[in-house]
Amino acid sequence: MSHIPPRPSFRPALDARTSSHQGRIGVLLVNLGTPDSPGYRDVRRYLSEFLSDRRVIENNPLWWQPLLQGIILTSRPFRSGAAYARIWHKPTDESPLRLHTRRQAALLQEAMGDGGLLVDWAMRYGRPTIADRLSTLQEAGCDRILVVPLYPQYSATTTATVNDAVFRALLATRRQPALRIAPSFPDHPGYIAALAASVQAHLAGLEARPEVILASYHGQPLRYARAGDSYPEECLRTTAALRTALGLSGDEMPMTFQSRFGREAWLTPATDETMQALARRGVRRIAVICPGFVADCIETLDEIGHELRDSFEAAGGEALTLVPCLNSGPAAIGLLQDIVARELAGWT
Repeated sequence: MSHIPPRPSFRPALDARTSSHQGRIGVLLVNLGTPDSPGYRDVRRYLSEFLSDRRVIENNPLWWQPLLQGIILTSRPFRSGAAYARIWHKPTDESPLRLHTRRQAALLQEAMGDGGLLVDWAMRYGRPTIADRLSTLQEAGCDRILVVPLYPQYSATTTATVNDAVFRALLATRRQPALRIAPSFPDHPGYIAALAASVQAHLAGLEARPEVILASYHGQPLRYARAGDSYPEECLRTTAALRTALGLSGDEMPMTFQSRFGREAWLTPATDETMQALARRGVRRIAVICPGFVADCIETLDEIGHELRDSFEAAGGEALTLVPCLNSGPAAIGLLQDIVARELAGWT
């Protein structure tokens, strides 16, 4: 009987490149988006991308796209462009949302230090794109990437469409990074504490205290919520936690929804209708906080701070004050640092 030598076991050669080496960790902050300028063409391009997203507008594209590319995008860019022009940050030639998101990334990088961690930012609609910044992070040596959608409350129209864009970008990538996506944070203790502190600081600077503080969130078609979107419940979680932190009742801090679009039923109560009803009841001073946004944008600065202020005053109100979002202040950076540190557990 011939002797058969034992089969050698396979043990790959180990060296620093194959075993101990790990690439950098990337953190990508993602916000909604912004046009490149208030000009007609840039606003039209941005709105076309935004309103063509099937998660944002769940209408049949066979009739929605002709309507969008025709009547809507012929007229709406003029109105939206004028609104952007009113709030545009001229020193850096960018929208406030872009300004604060860019600063958030830079300040978060500074707060987190280097240590192999690289922080970047992107916009879901407009530039810089998610695909571009994911590619940049990988080219910089990031083999693990944490994506942080900057939406406190989850919605398929916001958080999920960020996820879609991330997954779509990676479909074309042969060497994909390890990926994590941070969850929403509607009642994160740090977020609620920061919101409460911002309200208290803002009210302390006013000559007279508002009689009512509205918590206004971006609206959503009612059928989206009925289909299972958790957005309304997460808005309520934020509002309930903020009321508790400030010691306010539901009457003292009503929850409302702004930015309706089209004729179908949206979440209620509507911010504009609530403001007008308060004015007719004799309420003369109100404050508005927008806990659905971590950075001021056209929906806060212009829709609330300009259009709805005019509407409130026309209905008999005397003063509407807008509580600024956390923007790129220390509280915002502390919150992001806490979220990132939690989500990177096991990677760092």
